[in-house]
Amino acid sequence: MTRRHAPPTTCPPAGGASRKPIGVFDSGIGGLTVFDAIARRMPAEDLVYFGDTAHVPYGTKSPDAVGRYSSEVARHLDGVGIKALVVACNTASAVALPKVRRSTHVPVIGVILPGARAAAAASGSGSIGIIGTEATISSGAYTRAVGGLRPGARVTGAACPLFVPLVEEGWWDHPVTETVARHYLGPMKRAGVDSLILGCTHYPLLRGVVGRVMGKGVTLIDSAAATAVEIRALLRRIGLERTDGKGRHRFIVSDGPERFRRLARRLIGRDVEVRCHRFDL
Repeated sequence: MTRRHAPPTTCPPAGGASRKPIGVFDSGIGGLTVFDAIARRMPAEDLVYFGDTAHVPYGTKSPDAVGRYSSEVARHLDGVGIKALVVACNTASAVALPKVRRSTHVPVIGVILPGARAAAAASGSGSIGIIGTEATISSGAYTRAVGGLRPGARVTGAACPLFVPLVEEGWWDHPVTETVARHYLGPMKRAGVDSLILGCTHYPLLRGVVGRVMGKGVTLIDSAAATAVEIRALLRRIGLERTDGKGRHRFIVSDGPERFRRLARRLIGRDVEVRCHRFDL
């Protein structure tokens, strides 16, 4: 039976609900960029991260498959006892957010609208680029979001399917990665964009490479910080923000915990304990 999502504005504070953790979900390690931004902005909050490493990358999967994977993760985190869920995966945010919301009882936010807001504000010329997975770019979600925020903006999109496996391999500043980036980013340079949305949570790990290829005149937009601001505002609005104590962090993956632990150490600068929860899908 499908469970109904309660709209964020109708979720009342109840008992110790504010002490429940915030759930953060991504297809792999990329969502740790969002996780880290939330942890820095909201140090008192408990966080639980789920990386669906058994099914990464989402960007080459069908919308139906992404919806099934995302819904299963959302149901698992709902069972853990979270108070809100951040879908830190651009692909899932683009094609599966309604399904995710139907799979949990808690408020759910994605990363697309925060990123689009930041890009619309940062662009001086109105020429905005978007790079993402095949599924994210073909969905048109970012183009619609930018257009709604800044009518008349000129939006150029490009799918970069090899970026996610390169990040998952740990090749964040590798000559092969730069060669791939120069190939993918050609349309952005030809379009003269002055603001480029890194439309996948893996892509901020390639900021150095992408920045070198695009040049100093282009602002790179990472939705992590904007998403952290949005989840904090949401929790304040519904009376569930926690401000006392020091938050605890938990990490769950659907496959390869040792590999996740190694890459997480590089990304957030500390060792983490990782539990594995496999899905039978």
